[in-house]
Amino acid sequence: MSRPTWDWKLSDLSAVPQHGRTVFSCFSCGGGSTMGYKRAGYKVLGNVEIDPQMMRIYQRNHNPPYPFLMPIQDCKNIPDGELPAELFDLDILDGSPPCSVFSLAGAREDKWGGEYAFREGQAVQQLDDLFFEFLEVAHKLQPRAIVAENVKGMLIGKARGFVSLVLSRFREIGYRPQLFLLNSATMGVPQKRERVFFIAAREDLPFPPLSLEFNEPPVLYKDIRSGGGRPINPDSRTYARWHKKRPRDLDMGDVSKREEGKMSNFNTQLVKDQRVANTLVSSSVYLRDDAPERITDMDAIRMQTFPSDYDFMDANVQYVCGMSVPPVMMQRIAEQINSQWFEVNGNES
Repeated sequence: MSRPTWDWKLSDLSAVPQHGRTVFSCFSCGGGSTMGYKRAGYKVLGNVEIDPQMMRIYQRNHNPPYPFLMPIQDCKNIPDGELPAELFDLDILDGSPPCSVFSLAGAREDKWGGEYAFREGQAVQQLDDLFFEFLEVAHKLQPRAIVAENVKGMLIGKARGFVSLVLSRFREIGYRPQLFLLNSATMGVPQKRERVFFIAAREDLPFPPLSLEFNEPPVLYKDIRSGGGRPINPDSRTYARWHKKRPRDLDMGDVSKREEGKMSNFNTQLVKDQRVANTLVSSSVYLRDDAPERITDMDAIRMQTFPSDYDFMDANVQYVCGMSVPPVMMQRIAEQINSQWFEVNGNES
């Protein structure tokens, strides 16, 4: 009997059949996308990452031929002659431009145009410019296809104007973009993670419109649950709220609003055995609905479909997972790109 998709190891990648297609990953973080492409038979040539800790972890787990520890702007400005020739013959340029300014949490429009650092030790950048910097790298390297992942909030309200600008820039640099809103829960991932994917083919290639439809059975939290989690402090307000929850409550914000008339603990989620877990976010707290305890690190690893032997080194497990694309989610997309575009049009591409 085969193992479920979320139960795997990095060492399993050595047995994946290779088709020779190549990828370069920008904003790579811990390599969620990288592992998805590798699971789909691609060769990942390297990555760009601004965070020194994330780059150390990426290199430990993936050993990329061409790692670039720098802001995307610096990568864009490397002279062509100083870059490996393989990067000018890419099948896919992949990237997840930082997206917190488009999150649905808080007064997001107030953040647009401001300069931020994601975490201590990173350079301060204007985050809503980074998508266009990524497209400048694409313009430079001219891959056959571009895949860019971002948050659902890009499709809501005023952010749709930003999306229109992004799509226009894709066309200006010679690509035919498509926009997909995908839910990882339909792709074999034990998590309801909705993400926007911009997928574009180079105009000179005869690739047809891509079709992405996934309908895999849901993976419930009880299917991936592991061991005992860290208990909630019995003297905390969160503990008291946990005991006042009702079956329909999805987070502790529901409890505090009902019981106290104010919204707090809204980033503390309740995880239920008979449901697919909500989106794993790097900064939220996840409590088990049937026990006053947090989920385990292994739960987070499985929810995100990271391999069980991944070396997180000195980093927080939930942070690395929450900041990454689920490998199985990217695998499903990468498989379709290969079968619908590269395999059918192998000679032309």
